[in-house]
Amino acid sequence: MDVRLDEAEWRARAARHDQRVAAWTAPHLRRRSRSERHPVEDFLWEYYSYSPKALRAWHPGWGVVLTGDVAGFAAVRGFVVDGDHARVDPALAQRRADQVRWIRDLLAATQSRPARLGCFGLHEWAMVYRLDAGDLRHDQVPLRLGAAGTDAVVESHRISCSHYDAYRFFTPDAAPRNTLRPTLDDRMRNEQPGCLHAQMDVYKWAHKLAPFTPAELVADCFGLAREIRELDMRASPYDLSDWGYSPVAIESASGKAEYIEAQRDFGDRARALRQQLIAVCDRVLGLA
Repeated sequence: MDVRLDEAEWRARAARHDQRVAAWTAPHLRRRSRSERHPVEDFLWEYYSYSPKALRAWHPGWGVVLTGDVAGFAAVRGFVVDGDHARVDPALAQRRADQVRWIRDLLAATQSRPARLGCFGLHEWAMVYRLDAGDLRHDQVPLRLGAAGTDAVVESHRISCSHYDAYRFFTPDAAPRNTLRPTLDDRMRNEQPGCLHAQMDVYKWAHKLAPFTPAELVADCFGLAREIRELDMRASPYDLSDWGYSPVAIESASGKAEYIEAQRDFGDRARALRQQLIAVCDRVLGLA
């Protein structure tokens, strides 16, 4: 049964969402206007396809009917307006059923596996292994241990990255050191909930499911991905002290313990959000 929101309620929710998300989008847009780059904060905007404008746009999600002055929703992609009622177009569920089913299957497959911890964020180290300084992805940020020290960390650890979108950026010398060979087509078999990138990708699937996903849930996923990205870079080989970040020194026993503790906490939080997204998919597909 559809949920109905009167105008006062949905406008209040939209205002709260806009205020929350503006705290994330405004600094990025200011930096962009000045052609400034931030090695941590800009990643989610560059790596994922959701724009600041899209993140700020409020939508109630699947199965919600908005009432009152809803004329503005006529211009929102995926919505239909009928008089003083607006909702996500019911026909959209059929048109996007294959995509929704695929995302649901991937989320459920990831959710079904035990978390494999202990990768220690070595994917970021493998992305700079034996690279010349001019070829570094974040060439404005120095390596904390220098090139030789960074290479030594890679060579002294077992690398077991299961995430295709991380593995594909390994340097040619680093790729053979990985115990796995993840591919784009193998994601359904390889994604596992302990992986930081799989945890961040909860945001990717949330925004790809829009407008079926409530905007607040997309924002929840973005907020978690933002925190995870900070750990990802603090545990990386880069020296981010000039940006105010202390390192998680994964080359040490204490750093490894700190990384795993955070990895486990993020995994629990990503699991809860992933379950909400599965529930959205089930409702769209008529499975719930």
